[in-house]
Amino acid sequence: MRASSAPLREREFRLLFAGRTVSLVGGAIAPVALAFAVLDLTGSKTDLGLILAAREIPLIVFLLVGGILADRLPRNRVMVGANVVSGLAQAVTATLLITGNAEVWHLAALAAVNGAASAFFFPASAGIVPQTVPVSLLQQANALLQLAMNTAMIGGAAIAGFLVAGFGPGWAIAVDAGTFLLAASLIALMRLPAVVREHAPNFLHELAVGWREFRSRAWLWSIVLQFSFLLMTVMGAFLVLGPVVADEELGGPKAWGAILTGWSAGLVLGGLVGLRYRPRRMLLAATLGILALPLPLIALGFPLSVPAIAAAAFVAGVGNEIFGLLWHTTMQQEIPADKLSRVYSYDALGSIGLVPLGYALAGPAAEAFGVRATLWGASAIGIGVTLAVLLVRDVRTLERATPSPSPASGDPGTATA
Repeated sequence: MRASSAPLREREFRLLFAGRTVSLVGGAIAPVALAFAVLDLTGSKTDLGLILAAREIPLIVFLLVGGILADRLPRNRVMVGANVVSGLAQAVTATLLITGNAEVWHLAALAAVNGAASAFFFPASAGIVPQTVPVSLLQQANALLQLAMNTAMIGGAAIAGFLVAGFGPGWAIAVDAGTFLLAASLIALMRLPAVVREHAPNFLHELAVGWREFRSRAWLWSIVLQFSFLLMTVMGAFLVLGPVVADEELGGPKAWGAILTGWSAGLVLGGLVGLRYRPRRMLLAATLGILALPLPLIALGFPLSVPAIAAAAFVAGVGNEIFGLLWHTTMQQEIPADKLSRVYSYDALGSIGLVPLGYALAGPAAEAFGVRATLWGASAIGIGVTLAVLLVRDVRTLERATPSPSPASGDPGTATA
């Protein structure tokens, strides 16, 4: 276990880990508190959907800008700025709710500010990891960060329920604001070595450089293309039609909660496995792991019993988490450090860009073809695009780098991963 926790012996990684964990706890509180705030305010599910959309649109729009800024400036400073903006937006939201002056458009506008800040935070937080640990500890570092994220999601949701029930949504969002500001103070303490950056004449040039890095690697763009369809179909069907099946055939919200608990437990176990599981062909292992993602859709299509569906969700969570940490490790190994955040931006934009479409199409597809056919059709598409990516040679053959004994490979401040 000492080897698994080795990244925590690095000061900069400890600060990154603490800052991200604190902000993730707050991030898990916010959706629960916001949902009840909107329902208390208007009682409208449509209003809640609009506010959630208001957050996602700026996130997608500004991702590429966030990637450029994170490659241009010290990444910890970008993260601090994004956390401060999010903290202030949440503080204003909390104040409006607590004083009884909140309106739907206020919440939507502040959610948009929060989404824009996240577009700058994500590329910087993903690109900063190779600057905090030696190359040999990248996978363990990613696994620890993923574990923190998943346990924070579970713990934050529980804390949110207590805060909303005991003090109200406004005070819960105030706690979220505090976590952002605390996270900013921790990350501000990081002292990172400089990364050698190319001279960039303008924004479009930097965008083009990031795009060339992205499209020059078949393994990279093919897996991102795979995920465009995988997340659109599988996650769209799971999150939209899963509650419908639970409500109509499995006994209601408790059944859906049990299924989601299985998923979360799988994510945590996947992170624990990832601390020690070090396959040589990382992308091959990652792709085989993500083949489990459609399993809950197949189980929901029958539907099987709640424990069986929760078990399928558990296996899917394990596979999803193993994919994620091997994917991050591969990206950080293969992409030059001075371009890493831009490439992460293209990755995120390509992967999640079609997810809103999946949410929008799942319901009409179920009306036209039936819930069972839609669930099984989505799972078939997910399996098909995942098997197809195995046709790409680099996905099957790209190997984990063997760390060099030279300072270039062992120094956390190396310019390339």
